[in-house]
Order: sequence, then structure tokens, then C-alpha cells
Amino acid sequence: MNQFKDYTLSTELLKAITMLNYKNPTQVQQAVIPTVLEDKDIVVKSQTGSGKSAAFAIPICEKIVWEENRPQALVLTPTRELAMQVGQDFFNIGRFKRLKTVTVYGKHSFTTEQKDLKQKTHVVVGTPGRVLDHIERGTLILDGISYLVIDEADEMLNMGFIEQVESIISALPKKRITMLFSATLPEDIEKLSKKYMQNPAYITIQRDEKISDKIEHTLYEVRQEAKPEALLDITIVENAESCIIFCNTKQAVDELFDRMTQLNYTCEKIHGGMEQEDRSKVMNDFKRGYFRYLIATDVAARGIDIENIELIINYDIPQNKESYVHRIGRTGRAGKEGKAITFLTPYEEKFLLEIENYIAFKIPRKELPDHEQVRSLRAAFEEKMTIRPKVKQDKGISLSEGIMKLHIASGKKSKMRPVDIVGTLSNLQGMSAEDIGIINVQDVSTFVEILNNKGDMVLKTLQTTPIKGRLRRVSRANQ
Repeated sequence: MNQFKDYTLSTELLKAITMLNYKNPTQVQQAVIPTVLEDKDIVVKSQTGSGKSAAFAIPICEKIVWEENRPQALVLTPTRELAMQVGQDFFNIGRFKRLKTVTVYGKHSFTTEQKDLKQKTHVVVGTPGRVLDHIERGTLILDGISYLVIDEADEMLNMGFIEQVESIISALPKKRITMLFSATLPEDIEKLSKKYMQNPAYITIQRDEKISDKIEHTLYEVRQEAKPEALLDITIVENAESCIIFCNTKQAVDELFDRMTQLNYTCEKIHGGMEQEDRSKVMNDFKRGYFRYLIATDVAARGIDIENIELIINYDIPQNKESYVHRIGRTGRAGKEGKAITFLTPYEEKFLLEIENYIAFKIPRKELPDHEQVRSLRAAFEEKMTIRPKVKQDKGISLSEGIMKLHIASGKKSKMRPVDIVGTLSNLQGMSAEDIGIINVQDVSTFVEILNNKGDMVLKTLQTTPIKGRLRRVSRANQ
């Protein structure tokens, strides 16, 4: 099945998939979608950048029953950034099926999450610690969970989350479909699958090409004290449109960011010591292309889907072999070519040996560019520094075309329910249930999306049409 229409998917899902510009199913999607639609447990070994978020989101969105008021799917991710991205994927794919996704993670408002979870919720995506917190406080109801996804399972293990994951699993209904996705399958992950899954199908997705085919790998031997100058020379020679520079520590990120900022690079930084709001803004701005250089710890290496990153620089060589693959996996995606450059100091050969054994080839070593080469290319680099990067559209922007979000000045405190909104709107001339999007009933307000370019008509009609027996103040919501 090499087209999405070959699967038994609803028209609402196919519409969203088309508008998201998903052309043909990737290898992992071809393997996973039919397996999940048949309600089978699966263990999937697949590298980052293979399209696995859509692989599990598409069949889960298809199987979810809109009328159910309890969460039906739970997705666990190791990092907050990945939780937000997967949550956005579910929102986009389930947009026309009116599926509500709530994302929960540390350093986010627990009260806001609690209010969201009190409403009709179909999918919950979160980090293990915050999910467990909601379970223990009774704010996340699990008895309707039919689908569990453990994403980036090997990173869960590396970050010490496996005990929390097991605590969550033990609280879930025994009758469920469990999906485990991992770039690698270490022994502890194998044990986890055997302990909690029922005769899972094992799926291994081989890359269409070797890890080296789409990415040009280069190694430069550099003394520690010479790294900053070497980095500046490399950025001039490469003159990339977009680049992630990876460091091993928060301190190294901060120091390098200060240095590059003083040299007028369009750059930002991201690491685990920053406030979540700041981390989210940096990642969103980088995705949109507001700046060219992102200096990061491994927090940005796992599962973050950013298109067209030309260059990855390992300013510090990663100290575990899997991290090398996940870092360089940010480039060379979706058939495009990329570059990965690594700095190696004299005392780090053991890390390099582990990486090369893992990726099964030796990374070519080169001499650093000489002064003449740097000098000859500096003018072109400085010219690009003065040109603002091209801003990219959000992936789901096309989904919002023809959709208007309305605000109704009535909510739970006046006993407003989604069914009241659906009933009123469905009875308007020219409206049907297919024209109604996601409904969000809050304490004193209700938000509803009107699809298919019918927002203006509905807004006008509701000025004189009662909802639940009374005229309500209805206006266009701030997006």
C-alpha cells in the first residue's frame, strides 16, 4: 500500500493528510498503520526522521471514537519538546475529526493541564513524570485508554524514566494496544516489551540508504582551546542557511552563545536549564527560520522535526554512540542532503571509536580550512549575515484555511456542553456536523471552530439564534 487512500481511513483523516502535504507513506508508516488498524501490539525499531509520529498518530486518530468523553490514547515521550511536537501532530491529523489532544509536561502550568483534562479529551501526550503526577492526583482518568505509545524508548532508558514508565503501565487497563518505538533496542527495552506486551509484531525499518549516503560526515582534530576559532572558520566556509551546533553541557552552550552573539551571528540557544516557555519559543522561531544558528545540548537532538537543516556541528563529540546518530539525524531528512561536522580533541579517541563501530564506517578526517580559504569566503559569509533568513510557514498552516474560531460567552458554569453547541449549529441552514471543528468548553467561555469557510455565516446567524434557550454573546476568537 503506497498511498494513504489505500488504507481504510475516514475522509476527515485523508483530508488532513492531504492538506499536511503527506504525499506517500514512508516505510515505517506502511508497516505500522495497517498493523495498528488491526489492533496488534508492535515494537518498532526505526531511526529518527522516518515519519514514525504520523505512523502511530494516523491509525490512532482513525480508531478513536469522538463521542467518548474519556482519553482513549496515551503517548509517552522523553522530552517536553517532543511531547509538544507529537501533540501538534495529533491535533493536525485529527483536526477534521474534531479530536482533542492535551499535552502535559514538567514546568508547564499543572492547573491549566488539569482544566484541559476535565474537558472531553481524546489523546494525552506527555512526559512520564508529569503523566504520573496527574495519575497520582486523580486528574488523568485512565480507564478508557485503549492505546499506549512509548516513543523514543531508548532515550527513556538513558534519561532514567523506565521506572516511571512501568508505574504508568501498571495503572493502565490490561486490555489495550501497546506500541513501542525506539531507534535502538537495548536489552532493557526488550525486557520491557516482553513484560507488558501481548505477542507484539517486531518491525525493523532499514534506511532506504546507509547513514552515510545522504549526509556528508567530516572529522576535524582540534585542541580544546582552539575550538572557538575553528568553529568560526567552519561557519564562514560552510555558510549554511541553517545549522545546529551541539555541545555536551549547558555551560558550554552559554559560553558559545555569548561569543557568537558578540560576533553578530543570528543565533539562539537551548538547553535543559532554561524555562520551558523560552525553550518553546526558541524551537518555534528556529523552525520558522528567524535565525540561522542554534546552539544546543542534546535536548534538541531527539525527535524534533525541523525541515532543511543544512549543517550539524558537533562542537563537543557526543559521549555515547546513539547520540551521534540522533544529532546528525536533524539533517539529511526527507531525501535531502546534509553535512555533519565533528570536532575531536586529542583525548576523545575512545568516543570516536565507539561511534564508528556503531555506524559501521570511519568518519573521514580533514584538515581545518587554512587562512587563505577562510579569507576568500569571508565576504560572501558577511553578506549573508546582513540578509534576514527566509521565514518558513508552519506545517499545519494550510489546515487553518477556511476555518474560523468563534468565542461564545458561556461555559461550564452555565452548564454549556459540546452537545448543545453541535445541536444548535447543525440546525442552522447550510450547516452540518462536518462543518463543526474542535469544541473547547471552559468555565465561562466556549470556543468552537467552524470549517469549510462557513465562519462568517455562522457568526452572523448566531447573533439572533439562541443556544440552549438563550441568546449568547458570540464573537470571533483571537487566534
